Amino acid sequence: MAFEPENLGLSATGLPLLRDLIHERTGLFYDNGRYDTLADRLAPLVIERGFHTFLDFYYLLRYDEPGAANEWRRVMDALSVQETYFWREIDQIKGMAGTILPALLRATGGKPVQIWSVPCATGEEPLTIAMVLNEAGWFERAPITIHASDGSRSAIDKARNGRYRERAFRSLPPWLRDKYFTQQGSEWQAAAHLHARVATWSVVNLAAPQEWSAYAGSPIIFCRNAFIYFSPTSVKAVVEAFADRMPTPGYLFVGASESLLNVTDRFRLDDLESAFVYVKR
Repeated sequence: MAFEPENLGLSATGLPLLRDLIHERTGLFYDNGRYDTLADRLAPLVIERGFHTFLDFYYLLRYDEPGAANEWRRVMDALSVQETYFWREIDQIKGMAGTILPALLRATGGKPVQIWSVPCATGEEPLTIAMVLNEAGWFERAPITIHASDGSRSAIDKARNGRYRERAFRSLPPWLRDKYFTQQGSEWQAAAHLHARVATWSVVNLAAPQEWSAYAGSPIIFCRNAFIYFSPTSVKAVVEAFADRMPTPGYLFVGASESLLNVTDRFRLDDLESAFVYVKR
């Protein structure tokens, strides 16, 4: 069913401008097929501001009026997709731990390795990486640091809290859940020693490289299921920014439904037997 802003006392005036501004600032793109989704998610923010049109909200964001910075944070929270779970697309993570990490350590003479998970949503991906590395004994054998980032502050707050409901464990082997989490009522709390493996939790905008420069030199980046929400132009801009900053060798993981083959020639696609990785040329 099409979203009708008029039913909420809103005028759709300015919605195209707002869509383009969000694309410009964040890389997120809503084509005509997802236009109603954008309006539906932003309408509560517009109404809470006391505005009657999307155009009023556009002016607030576009011209950085007082409160705009906080409003952008609320926009990112409203537009973020936090549907994820532990052990998602696990073959890539196992391939990283079993093939890429030992090769990388050999190539760099055992230098510290930084792994960056972005967008990390509510933390399931970086904690999965930590579990896989811990089970393989990597933390005792090599200096490895994991960093996690997302565009949504509310998602990062949840990740920092480290509490998860049963749905997040639908693919995680039960013995690993019992080993690394403690049940507390209807939720499970991540063990302190596991949660501490993620050195930092940060809020970053992928379309603003200056916000993630501290993690730009990571030789291993998991950027999975972000580009499906980006325009081709935005994907290319982010991937080129990664290529500019990542060391060689550098390994970039994207989601199973995402492809960079027609985006850039700065990464080649390598087969890890049961998974794929893009390797910086």
